[in-house]
Amino acid sequence: MSTDLEDFVGRPGRSEEVARVRGLIDEHDVKYIYFQFVSVTGRVMGKGAPAHCWEKFADTGFQLVYGATANLFTDRAGEYIGYGAGAWELVGIPEPETFRVLPWDPRTARVFCTLFRGREEEEDPGAFLSSDCRGNLKRIHEDFQRETGLQLRVGTEPEMMWLKLNPDGTPSVEGRTKPYCYHIDQFSELQPVIHRVIEYSEAMGLTMIQGDHEDAPGQLELNFAFDEASTTADNLTVYRQVCRQVGREMNVYPCFMPKPFTGVSANGCHHNISLWQGDENVFLPEGDDPRLPSKIGLNAIGGVLEHLEALTCITAPTVNSYRRLWDAGFWAPLFADWGYQNRTTALRVSAPGRFEYRSVDSSVNPYLSLAALLKAMQDGIRRNLDPGPPEERNIYDAMAGGKEVKKIPMNLGDALRALEADTVVRDALPDDMYRVFHHHKTDEWERFCAAVTEWDVKEYLDILP
Repeated sequence: MSTDLEDFVGRPGRSEEVARVRGLIDEHDVKYIYFQFVSVTGRVMGKGAPAHCWEKFADTGFQLVYGATANLFTDRAGEYIGYGAGAWELVGIPEPETFRVLPWDPRTARVFCTLFRGREEEEDPGAFLSSDCRGNLKRIHEDFQRETGLQLRVGTEPEMMWLKLNPDGTPSVEGRTKPYCYHIDQFSELQPVIHRVIEYSEAMGLTMIQGDHEDAPGQLELNFAFDEASTTADNLTVYRQVCRQVGREMNVYPCFMPKPFTGVSANGCHHNISLWQGDENVFLPEGDDPRLPSKIGLNAIGGVLEHLEALTCITAPTVNSYRRLWDAGFWAPLFADWGYQNRTTALRVSAPGRFEYRSVDSSVNPYLSLAALLKAMQDGIRRNLDPGPPEERNIYDAMAGGKEVKKIPMNLGDALRALEADTVVRDALPDDMYRVFHHHKTDEWERFCAAVTEWDVKEYLDILP
């Protein structure tokens, strides 16, 4: 019986794709290739090799320690997160269809890879590596499609801040513009950066559509077109890489930290979600009310609301994520409710064909978030979950009037406990993926709890007598 790895390399049409890439390498005189994948936290990892190695890598792949899927970090006890020094090495196999020449360095290209267990392992040799978040999303989406006949299409709103650099080249906590929301003059201050981000993004295959200056210092939101879930996750990863390159070239720092400033808005990354059957958007209204989603759409919303607490751990995945929720004003997505154009609830029907998941920030790993949302919506559709009537009032006014609404977790520790208790959302983190994620994030929470901060010193240094 063949392994997953053997099936992947031997699938019909792959040899023609490998040959097509060789033609691109020769046409563009590419000298070097990055073979990349994505870690548990959304970092881009991998290896580089001269372009003459393309066919060898396409056939046999590269090897790298399993711990690379967890950034090869150690925890506060000095133990490697996820995998120790005795773990085997993963095998990364490139996907020729993702090959792109880098517009800022045409001698270099990159290709995304799918990860597998080692060929010689005693247990499941050559199987898909379950700590490969990118591969997991593809497989979870395929399972969702087999069961429901539906495809998830997603658009993201990647907010981030462009910061000034200190004289020594390190980033300062100071935005390049003033915190004026939708202000064209402040947008224009960053226009040279915007032009280059758009130029590089489109050369890498993104369809850029619109953008604006948001209401924090140096904060931009530049949007690209929605697409199938895995493609959108790849596009967000590429967009982040583009911003980092533009920052290097233009002496400015692209910051994806959710909350670098107190007292102004944070960096969100709202996910706009629709479900499709072929070319038909099945989220669209079926009845007389043009705002009311279809029955499948309502069930999907019901599933997300049912699992919102556990989802928060994945979509607000850092200690800093929760600063966004505590210091946020009345538009904070704190409550497990939904409504039409209601920015005070966690879910908002923002247009007849989609809903906006709002409890997500710029530090999100989109491969994990979309896999988790798929599992939550699948559960909602299976169980015919009813989200209840849409809330049209400001949620704070509704609660003042007696409505009982669950609040999402307000720190990473509580979110981790919610995830641990939710087997549906945990299914989006199969096998090693949950173990790696839980280890990484539990260590992050414990390191934060143990740290003495500047706030501690200011608050307590002269506490007595």
